[in-house]
Amino acid sequence: MRLLYTLAWWLALPLVLARLWLRGRQEPGYRQHWGERLGLYGARPATTPMSIWVHAVSVGETRAAEPLIDALLAEWPLCRIILTHMTPTGRATGKALFAKHGARLVQSYLPYDTGAMPARFIRHFAPRICILMETEVWPNLIHQCNRLQVPVVLANARLSQRSLGKAQRLGKLIADAARGIDLVAAQTQDDAQRVRALGAQNVVVTGSIKFDVVVPEAALVTGAQLRAAIGGRPVLLCASTREGEEPLILDALARACLPADVLLLIVPRHPQRFDEVEKLIVSHGLSVQRRSSLQQDDTVAASTQVLLGDSMGEMFAYYAACDCAFVGGSLLPLGGQNLIEPAALGKPVLIGPHTFNFALVTEQSIEAGGAARVLDADALLAQASALLQDPARLSAMGSRALAFANQHRGATPRTIAAIKPLLLT
Repeated sequence: MRLLYTLAWWLALPLVLARLWLRGRQEPGYRQHWGERLGLYGARPATTPMSIWVHAVSVGETRAAEPLIDALLAEWPLCRIILTHMTPTGRATGKALFAKHGARLVQSYLPYDTGAMPARFIRHFAPRICILMETEVWPNLIHQCNRLQVPVVLANARLSQRSLGKAQRLGKLIADAARGIDLVAAQTQDDAQRVRALGAQNVVVTGSIKFDVVVPEAALVTGAQLRAAIGGRPVLLCASTREGEEPLILDALARACLPADVLLLIVPRHPQRFDEVEKLIVSHGLSVQRRSSLQQDDTVAASTQVLLGDSMGEMFAYYAACDCAFVGGSLLPLGGQNLIEPAALGKPVLIGPHTFNFALVTEQSIEAGGAARVLDADALLAQASALLQDPARLSAMGSRALAFANQHRGATPRTIAAIKPLLLT
């Protein structure tokens, strides 16, 4: 199976590269660092006592990896981190988050899973261990790590029932890869059970590292500045919205009985859609400003109905500036996004019906009273309207969200403790 998988990769590679070039029309980052994606590198980096390889595919995984990377660098002061990504936005997020570590953190794209390319990556960087974040299981990469005696860890692992079904259809290919993982640190017991069903043998439950994220002081300052620019108006944030969700929200806004002065703040998950979403807002007859147009001391006009969050790396600032947050990817069957960040800032959270990627944490947050599920966009606007007009209820829900986030901290030290034996061998 793995030989067929490898052949399929080589046959598909021209199409993959063509797609990469086309995506580069909207995101120029896709046209950079192609050599890394092909496992081609220049001079070997300076040697260190130990290199720890962490793979975080895109923005969400990179942000989730922050507490773990900080803890790894603190636990092993002489080590360096090799941080790999698949997307330019993930790489840009990593650059912003980890600039504080200087030369102790090196970034690269993950080479395609052809077999030879991951092997070249491993020989070039000589990592002591490979830590894959959340759901990243690459058969050839894991095989090459096993062959070259690099232990493999799947950290902050999550696996939905839907993803398990898809993986099981790949049969021996994924089963062999799962057995090649030396340690799985799962977020929940359900995740652990599903990962074991794939064939992984050493599985421990550590909780979600995302609860350990520390809100940057700079983000709080930016959020306060943005809130000052908005003024005293109530702010409903629709965060990490995906294609198809904005029309539902904007259509519902026309039918909703929101207070007249409410500002709708929409932050699309993918930056290449910023212009598209602005056109959509205008087509609904709504006045819009872009976050990127606000200079220091500028204000959001009182006539502005929608503020478009078109900046990168400011999600915490957007959460800090809002009164109530809806977390996108959940109105449509896309699995939802992480609701821990708004909870960690004490914001009431609204979430749609489709949250299979974060099922347990969503249900736990709802049970704790820090989040509420809405069935559609009309219910979203109705629930937000009720909250924004009831300050006592809004404040109480936000306090419960914060308590929920604080209660579940501690996954990072548990993950470090589980990884340590692999680094001491």
